[in-house]
Amino acid sequence: MIRATIATLSIAAVLTAGCPQQPEQSAAAEPEPVRIAQVDGDTQLAQANPENALPEPTPPLDQIVLPDGFGIHYYASDVPGARSMTFSPGGILYVGTRDEGNVYAVLDRDGDHRAEQVVTIASGLRMPNGVAWRDGSLYVAEVSRILRYDDIDNRLDNPPEPVVVRDDYPTDRAHGWKFIAFGPDGKLYVPVGAPCNICESPGEIYASITRINADGSNREIIARGIRNTVGFDWHPGTGELWFTDNGRDGMGDNIPPDELNRLSEEGLHFGYPYCHGRDVLDPQFGGGRSCDDFTLPEAALGPHVAALGMRFYRGDAFPERYRGGVFIAEHGSWNRTNKIGYRVMYVPIQGSSAVDYEVFAQGWLQGEQNWGRPVDVQELPDGSLLVSDDYAGAIYRIVYAGE
Repeated sequence: MIRATIATLSIAAVLTAGCPQQPEQSAAAEPEPVRIAQVDGDTQLAQANPENALPEPTPPLDQIVLPDGFGIHYYASDVPGARSMTFSPGGILYVGTRDEGNVYAVLDRDGDHRAEQVVTIASGLRMPNGVAWRDGSLYVAEVSRILRYDDIDNRLDNPPEPVVVRDDYPTDRAHGWKFIAFGPDGKLYVPVGAPCNICESPGEIYASITRINADGSNREIIARGIRNTVGFDWHPGTGELWFTDNGRDGMGDNIPPDELNRLSEEGLHFGYPYCHGRDVLDPQFGGGRSCDDFTLPEAALGPHVAALGMRFYRGDAFPERYRGGVFIAEHGSWNRTNKIGYRVMYVPIQGSSAVDYEVFAQGWLQGEQNWGRPVDVQELPDGSLLVSDDYAGAIYRIVYAGE
């Protein structure tokens, strides 16, 4: 694979919040692992990139365990820090990063589902985790700014200077990286994490999900009490917003859970910092409160699993039982006694309710050693599923070949 660096952008000074950065994480009992089947014949290794100190070498993908009939191969193996993903109608995959400060265009020109080139279209940005596509332009979320790259599909060799869509989001590093997406209403949804592990927010915009017009105007807060969401999507039937949320640290290995939530109407409060999960009152801020005062999660996920990217499955390439359900990338715990997460989970949905929580893909964690960390999931037009991995600097493609 060819990698090319095209543009370097300078960035405004970084302002650091008073509380330290809290790594991502999240929720309930870990299900039994699914024992599995076939792995795609492509067992190439993701090649290490010396400049970015990627793991060397990445283990073969036959360590990944999937349900019967599924396989996995590398879509791209040289995407340092790969995190949130979005597709343009032209078939170009755009990928954000966090610590690397880069945004990539990942090119599969011949349509064989293996990228030939990774182009760095922007660098020097402040934690440009979020990427979203709208009307020929790529939107990129930094910590405090939303940028727009116009006509980028046609300008990969000479990316334009970005248009600053909005630049007044908080500058806090703690939970400052953002997932962004355009909703069915054509508005851009932008979360703002809590600037701490656990605290009452210093302003109403913290621990919330906001939305703005595509030109940056008319910012609204549509949901509150959300510690740190790094993934959301809209139910394909109801149009309701569903999102992951990462539980707080410091209450032990097994509480609180991470969460999968549903916004059934605007203005709901999801509990943070007073209540976690469905019934865990916070020891510092939960006094005199009841979890019934807040909107409870649709699903309690594993404790500290760091549930990040999530997507409803809209395709028909996977078996019927997966259609309309939610795939969730779990980045994995960072300070739990025994590691948990480092996998892709599946949550079946019936109507507007989550009915289970089960392992779909695992193997990035071997014992207490992990060689990868899933961040986001993205469905391809053919119904296969991409998984980004910022630790291995790779993007995987999961396919169904039949029983």
